[in-house]
Amino acid sequence: MRLVKVAIEDESLVLAGCKTPIGSWDVDYDKFVLSNVMDDQPCYLLYRLDSQNAQGYEWLFITWSPDSSLVRLKMLYAGTRATVKKEFGGGHIKDELFGTQKEDICLCGYKKSLQYDSAPLPLTDAENELQKLKLSEVRTDVSVDSKQQHLQGIAFPIEEEALEAMRSFKDGKIDYIQLLVDTEKEIIRLVSTAPTDLDDLPKRVPTNTARYHLFLYKHTHEGDYTESAVFVYSMPGCKCSIKERMLYSSCKGPLIATMEQDLGLQIQRKDCALETMENCLSSLMCLDI
Repeated sequence: MRLVKVAIEDESLVLAGCKTPIGSWDVDYDKFVLSNVMDDQPCYLLYRLDSQNAQGYEWLFITWSPDSSLVRLKMLYAGTRATVKKEFGGGHIKDELFGTQKEDICLCGYKKSLQYDSAPLPLTDAENELQKLKLSEVRTDVSVDSKQQHLQGIAFPIEEEALEAMRSFKDGKIDYIQLLVDTEKEIIRLVSTAPTDLDDLPKRVPTNTARYHLFLYKHTHEGDYTESAVFVYSMPGCKCSIKERMLYSSCKGPLIATMEQDLGLQIQRKDCALETMENCLSSLMCLDI
């Protein structure tokens, strides 16, 4: 196989095309690569080179994210890229290429990218994704449904009932809030404000869908009683769709910003990413706050 095209359809990764070798890798390159990309549809291309390593043939991993495609589509493909690379096998991938226009991913563009191999230290995966998004995304305000999309994430509207619950939490009237992202109506909704202590918290974490939790953690720290607001982001792994994982991840930052900057909530811990009820309790017990 010379080329494999992978796309996202109905929130699943699917084979969208393939090509067998005709000539050498550089002879086949432009004919195969450029004919398999569309001007408004992102995709992944895995292109087999003629060189080999200990694991077999080496491959070029191309992420195609054209400027004219929808912002949400570009974010979806950017957020799934690491999964595709992992499933294919990172040891087979010699180089990676990202393109927003065909000049970026044509043979000349690939050879040009190789000139930067001796540039400063490589970026981490997170830094690389951010850099690519900066190149491909433009800060966009969507006023039609009062939703703002930014490079840092997607700021969905928050229903008034949820905002009121956050104000009550700030005033000490409640100690727990659970929120959901309505992926169809694109709004953040309130699920529960049931009184919750530390032992109750694992019971609040759904096993089949993602949720945001705001919890007042009452404990002693260095001998002193203290109460700390903790933002918990629960995601039960493979049970969530690609769309759900992408939206919860993208909405988290703007939601926390609203809580802190607009509502004045002081959140002491906000980086808990939990998958199961069991690790929810153990993670909180280890917090040094």
